[in-house]
Amino acid sequence: MTDIFDNQIICNDCNRRMEKFVLKRNGFKIRALRCKECGKRIYHPLDEARYKQFNDIKNKLFKVKLRTVGNSWAISIPKEIIDFIHEQERHFDAHFNAMVRLCMEEMGKLSLIFDEKTRKKENGTRN
Repeated sequence: MTDIFDNQIICNDCNRRMEKFVLKRNGFKIRALRCKECGKRIYHPLDEARYKQFNDIKNKLFKVKLRTVGNSWAISIPKEIIDFIHEQERHFDAHFNAMVRLCMEEMGKLSLIFDEKTRKKENGTRN
């Protein structure tokens, strides 16, 4: 299926061709168009919807159980989060990696890093 953003789009206000750009918010990419003449912006509706879904999940507090598994401890990651990650990776032709990176950021705060790009960026500051 062809994406409308693959076509040339003319600004309704000044009748000029709009240019494509990618806006990054919280590590999230949103495809957009802007008019150099009047500054009007149009955001890709699919990306806007995904960003809203991302914010909904980001701002949600999940209560999960900490369990012992052999000599280790385990938590379950809510299906809602995993499904969202899978959907994003499918959309951007990335591959979900079963191995994640776990690090202690500060006392009482752990981070799980799922994607390779973030992992490579973090490797510059942490081993």
